[in-house]
Amino acid sequence: MIVQLRPLTFADVDAVHEWAQRAEVCRYQTCGPNTPDQTRSFVRAAVDAWSSRPQCRFVYAIDMWGRRFATDAARQLLDKAFTKHKLHRVFATCDPRNTASGRVLVRVGMTYEGRMRETILIRDGWRDSDLYAILEWEYRQSTRGALEGDLNNQPSVAPSG
Repeated sequence: MIVQLRPLTFADVDAVHEWAQRAEVCRYQTCGPNTPDQTRSFVRAAVDAWSSRPQCRFVYAIDMWGRRFATDAARQLLDKAFTKHKLHRVFATCDPRNTASGRVLVRVGMTYEGRMRETILIRDGWRDSDLYAILEWEYRQSTRGALEGDLNNQPSVAPSG
């Protein structure tokens, strides 16, 4: 399966509810587990917010976990950010307990910049957020290395810290 990125639409409400109703998928999220009405409200708000402040969130159904779809999606997002939108810096946050998301961010070349304390209130209390970022020149360097590694049939590693 190939990951294809596109903006969320209200027609996606059933697919979103598939994961949004599951406690194990939502444990690090600010919402969920949701009722169908809560999911409809969430999707409506997300679709409306996209027009004023584009942002990305990656959440996957359990049967997609561990299959590198998040890594593929994150790489595509960075490519769009730096090539299409000409950004200088992209940052991401994740719950420190969500080690899988942290690994995805490092895998795509982002650098761990630190922990922000008690940034989001979720069901089990205030949550810290780990901050990761990548600069445009770091992205260019890591993608060039990945292409060279592919051409030489060698693995390549994104620059660290």
